[in-house]
Amino acid sequence: MSSKQNYQNTGLGLSAPCHIPAYINMCTEKRNFMNEDMLRVGVITSTHGIKGEVKVFPTTDDPARFKKLKECVIAGKRGNINVTVQSVKFFKQFVILKFKEFDNICVSFSGGKDSGVLLNLCIDYIRRNNLKRKLCVYHMDYEIQYSMTIDYVDRILEANKDILDVYRVCVPFKVTTCTSMYQNYWRPWDPEQRDIWVRKMPEGSMTVEDFPFYTDAMWDYEFQMHFAKWLHTRKDAIRSCFLIGIPTQESFNRWRSIHLARKYQMYHNYRWTSKIGNDIFNAYPVFDWKTTDLWVANGRFGWDYNHLYDLYYKAGVNIERQRVASPFLCEAQESLRLYKVIDPSTWGKMVGRVNGVNFTGIYGGTHAMGWQTVRLPKGYTWKEFMQFLLSTLPETTRRNYLKKLTVSIEFWRTKGGCLAEETIEKLRKAGVSLEVVNTTNYKTHKKPVKMDYLDDIDISEFREIPTYKRMCVCILKNDHACKYMGFALNKEEAYKRDKIMEQFKNMML
Repeated sequence: MSSKQNYQNTGLGLSAPCHIPAYINMCTEKRNFMNEDMLRVGVITSTHGIKGEVKVFPTTDDPARFKKLKECVIAGKRGNINVTVQSVKFFKQFVILKFKEFDNICVSFSGGKDSGVLLNLCIDYIRRNNLKRKLCVYHMDYEIQYSMTIDYVDRILEANKDILDVYRVCVPFKVTTCTSMYQNYWRPWDPEQRDIWVRKMPEGSMTVEDFPFYTDAMWDYEFQMHFAKWLHTRKDAIRSCFLIGIPTQESFNRWRSIHLARKYQMYHNYRWTSKIGNDIFNAYPVFDWKTTDLWVANGRFGWDYNHLYDLYYKAGVNIERQRVASPFLCEAQESLRLYKVIDPSTWGKMVGRVNGVNFTGIYGGTHAMGWQTVRLPKGYTWKEFMQFLLSTLPETTRRNYLKKLTVSIEFWRTKGGCLAEETIEKLRKAGVSLEVVNTTNYKTHKKPVKMDYLDDIDISEFREIPTYKRMCVCILKNDHACKYMGFALNKEEAYKRDKIMEQFKNMML
C-alpha cells in the first residue's frame, strides 16, 4: 500500500492489485506508530472485490483480535502508512479489511489539456475495472470561453454521465482581469449584466442559491476553498480528495506549490498532495508530466480532447503556450486576439462584456502592453516614463501602484533583496552602489543586497533587480498585482488573505 508496487493508488481510494506483500502491524490506541513497538498481525495478499477491501492472511494466533482493530500501520519498502480500519469481516482463512481512505474523490475539470487527461485517466480506470461507483467532477464555468472548450466540456460530461456526478458551477465570483486600467476584476454570470451575457447558462448548473457560503466579495479561488468543505459535508465523507491536473513544467509557481509543501501538510508524505482542511486534501497526480506526455497519452489511448488545441497548432502557437484559461489574465493577453479568428461570434459578445478587451486584443503581445521590447520614449528616463504612465491612470489604480512601489523601494533600501554571488559581482562591475549583508532570516544561499532602484540594467538576471523599467512593464500590462516585479502582497492584501485563511481554518474545525 505504501508504493505503486505494493498497493497502487490506495491513497486516492482506487484499489489495485498488491504485487508485493505488505505487513500490517496492530496498535490498540492512537499513537505515533513510527516510534512504538508493534505486533505484526497479518500480510496483505491481494485486493478483495471492487469496494476497496484487501485480503489479509493473519499471522496472529487469534484472528478474532481483528474485530477490535481500529488503527494499524501498513509497512512497505517506502515506509509505513498509518490507516484507520473501517470494517472487518472473515472469508475462509483470510481477514477482509477496509480502510478509511478517500471515500469522496472529486476531479477538477476546466476543459483544458491537463485536466482533460486527468479526467480521462479516472474514467478509463473506472470502466476498465468495472467499479460500481460514480466519480465527482467539479467544473467552474467562467461564462466566457472558446465555444470549442464549452463543446468539449459538454461532450465528455454527456458521454460519461453514467459514471460521473457533475457539479457545474455558474457563480458571479470575482475573477482577475488584466485588460483594463480601470478594473482589476470582472464577474462571470453577473446577474446585473444578464442581458449581455456571452451565452446562456447551461441547464442543470449550480448557482448562488445552491451555496450558502457565497458572498459578493468572494474571489474564484476563495470559492474553491469553500466548495471543498461544502462538498465534503454534503457527501458526509470520512476523507475527501480533490484531484487537480497541474503539470509543474508550465509554471514555477506550480512547481513551488508542490515541491515546497511542508510534510505535515501532505497525505502520507506524498509530495504531490497537500492538506487544505480537516480530512480534505488536494492531489496533483500528473505534476511530473510534460506537455508532450499529455499529448502522447491522448494519442495512444484515443481519448477525446479539446480540439481548440488543433486550431492553436495551425495558428502557430507554441505547444507550451497553448492555454485554455480565463482569457483576461496577464498570461492570456498575448493570445487574446486569436478569439477574433477562431471564435468571432464569442469575440463580438465579449468585447462589450469586459472593459479593455478590444484594446488588449489589438495590442496584447506588443510593446504597447509591455510585451517584447518595451520602447522608451525619447527624452525620458524610465523613472520619468513611469511617472508619466502613472499620471494617465485613474486615481484608485495609481494609488495601488504607488503603494506597492513605495513599499518595494523601502524594502530594498533597508532590508535588501536576496541575490546570488554571480549577480552581485555583475552589479559591481556595472558600477552599481550596493551593500551586501552577510546574515539573513531567509532559508537561502543568496545574500541580502541593499540598493536603490535603478533606471534599467542590461544583465541576464534583470528580473531580479529593482528597476523603474520593470515597473513600467507592470503598468503597461495592467498587472495590478505587479507579478512581473515579483512583489509580495502589501499589508492590506496580506490582511485580507490572512483573514480568509483564518476563516477557512475555523470553518474546517
